[in-house]
Amino acid sequence: MKKILTGFILFMTLFSFSQEEDKAQQLAAKKANDFVFEGNNLAESEDYIIAEMAYREAISEQKSSVAAAYNLANTYIKSGDFESALFRLEQAAKNASSKSEKHKAFHNIGNVLMENKKCKEAVEAYKNALRNDPSDEETRYNFAVAKACAEEQKQQDDQNDDQNKDNQENQDNKENQDNKDNKENQDNKDNEGDNEDENKDQEKDNEEKKDGEDEKDDKGKPKDDKKDPKDDEKDKGQPQPKPGQLSPQQIKNLLEAMNNQEQEVQEKINAEKQKGVKVKSEKDW
Repeated sequence: MKKILTGFILFMTLFSFSQEEDKAQQLAAKKANDFVFEGNNLAESEDYIIAEMAYREAISEQKSSVAAAYNLANTYIKSGDFESALFRLEQAAKNASSKSEKHKAFHNIGNVLMENKKCKEAVEAYKNALRNDPSDEETRYNFAVAKACAEEQKQQDDQNDDQNKDNQENQDNKENQDNKDNKENQDNKDNEGDNEDENKDQEKDNEEKKDGEDEKDDKGKPKDDKKDPKDDEKDKGQPQPKPGQLSPQQIKNLLEAMNNQEQEVQEKINAEKQKGVKVKSEKDW
């Protein structure tokens, strides 16, 4: 008997708690509806800022209020805040329990996406709206517009991809050509350096050859003859010339000096001719 009594008391307690919870939810729903009604009146008078506050109060009272989220999204759309509007519309679509509510939420989601030029995403939103209400002509029209827009964007994206690909290929070709030109320039500089070194070596060889020829010329010149002392003794035994006349020895010495001078002049001329010969320093290809 005691067990039955205890179970009955527990049941009554849970039932009472459930009733109180239902009353609290009903009260919250009523307050939320009141705020939605207030927000609707403010929105009709285009007082969107105060209307937004009223819808927020409704959501704070009942988070699952579809009407509050949907109408709040509409105030964002009219003020141009499409990002916040999209968030609230997705919230309304998630909490919607009827097909009519889902249709309206997805329809407006498509509209917001079209405003943001997201045509491909808008197509999917309109599809979801039509699944919940296939007879809505406005949704069908918007779906067709979004589909055409998505196809155009795809073609533009493909063209951009092709253009980017061509630009990349051109850039790669330019870089390859620049690298080739830089390599050729470097090779030319290296060749110029080699030619310069070769010319320097050739000039050095020419200088050494010239110095050798000069040294040879100096060695080839006849030195002045020294008079033999015996010649003085011979001169003593010879008869002395008369005043104003040259002795035979003087005549002999004069002729020898003239011959030596002529030979020296001829050797100088030959040496100058040898010096005047140009050396070819450049190589033929």
